[in-house]
Amino acid sequence: MALRAHLDRFNQRHPWSHNDHYGPWIAGRVAGSGARHVLDVGCGAGNLAALMRRRAVTVTALEPDPRMARAATERFADDPKVTIVEAGFAGRDPQRRFDAITLVAVLHHLPLVPTLRELHGCLAPGGRLVVVGCHRETGRIDLLVSLLSVLLNPVIGLIRHPARATAPPLHMRAPTADPQETLDEIRAAAARELPGARIRRRLFWRYSLVYDVPAEPGARGIATPHPR
Repeated sequence: MALRAHLDRFNQRHPWSHNDHYGPWIAGRVAGSGARHVLDVGCGAGNLAALMRRRAVTVTALEPDPRMARAATERFADDPKVTIVEAGFAGRDPQRRFDAITLVAVLHHLPLVPTLRELHGCLAPGGRLVVVGCHRETGRIDLLVSLLSVLLNPVIGLIRHPARATAPPLHMRAPTADPQETLDEIRAAAARELPGARIRRRLFWRYSLVYDVPAEPGARGIATPHPR
């Protein structure tokens, strides 16, 4: 317990975002799909939206937390290709379909099966869903990966944030919740609602899910699904 308390204090002094760690990977999966119009669900302060915008896509970003939504709105005030909407997933335009949808540490805040079904319905033919999510740990593999993450976490924190912080940055102060579903439960739900989805266990208490909607016959410009 003393060691864990020491590690917690160290991590608070050298904070870094596990979500942002996967931002370049997510942006790469979105760009690789050839997406032009992207929905980012739970955008926080807009870090992922900024990465995807660099790839010349139009981003509609949903954020239910008022403080985070204000920060993201101010950040993109001069960028007409990024639209911030202060709303959760339920507040999206139900008639619109997107080329790609991203969720980072968001899916466990929502009912799993209905949300996967609705996400499928929000994607245009040939569209791609990219999720980096949190799952409830269970079993030896989760324990081993978690232990490795615990050991790596302070090392990366010291490298990325060598100066001592008095408080975590704004983008790390979004509301949190403990995940309820195990990775096996998420795999089973995805197999029913998103057949062919590719799910991988990741470091730093995360998993990834990539799903491609089949393209319409004769469609052009749809990228080949990425194996990762």
